[in-house]
Amino acid sequence: MIHPSAIIDPAASLADDVAVGPFSIIGPEVEIGSGTTIGPHVTLRGPTRIGRDNRIFQYSSIGEQPQDKKYSGEKTRLEIGDRNTIREFVTINRGTAQDRGLTSIGNDNWIMAYVHVAHDCVIGDRTVFANGSSLAGHVLVGDDVILGGFSLVHQFCNIGAHAFTGMGSTVKQDVPPFITVSGNPAEPHGVNAEGLRRRGFDQPEIQVLRRAYRILYKSGLRLEQAVAQLQPLAEDCAAVGELLDFIASAKRGLVR
Repeated sequence: MIHPSAIIDPAASLADDVAVGPFSIIGPEVEIGSGTTIGPHVTLRGPTRIGRDNRIFQYSSIGEQPQDKKYSGEKTRLEIGDRNTIREFVTINRGTAQDRGLTSIGNDNWIMAYVHVAHDCVIGDRTVFANGSSLAGHVLVGDDVILGGFSLVHQFCNIGAHAFTGMGSTVKQDVPPFITVSGNPAEPHGVNAEGLRRRGFDQPEIQVLRRAYRILYKSGLRLEQAVAQLQPLAEDCAAVGELLDFIASAKRGLVR
């Protein structure tokens, strides 16, 4: 299961059935769970914990030091969950002491070639990051988000669950859940209705979210006025409640 040309530090911990391809390097304090496959020419640095049944393709660099000039050798971490696919030339950095010291990726994510995930990012479950998309430091990405190819996300931005960014989007502010944005800078372009249908949202719920979108983006109301009109909708639609919670916690202002 481990190619003889691979270099594995004695202080690394690999489950018995982990496969490691030729010329890969696994450093100390790297923990890899059962069923995970490491392709050729992959570099893994610790402290990093990788869960079960992940697939990491060739030339990826996982768990390297953060690209942050303030970093001075602090012991920070990367944690990756289960069943993630990480394609060629992906780079994922550990956290920094200035944040919580941890970069974390959830489960069942599909991370395509040349994606960069910077220090202290938090990624949920079932996301899709298309080729060349990049997250700056301290970015939060909710469950079921799709980033179109070459999307760029500014540091400290928050992208809500089920959001979608078009190809080449430049995200400089927080993206609320359930909506589609595109452009440079990114602008809203409606509810991510097709994505919601694929994930089991019914048509009445999608219609309520469309009404919420019109209030938030098409009514000409100030944000606090729009929030006041959204609150009655949240009584019968949990998704609108989630939208309101996101708005209340936004720190960089909304894409609007």
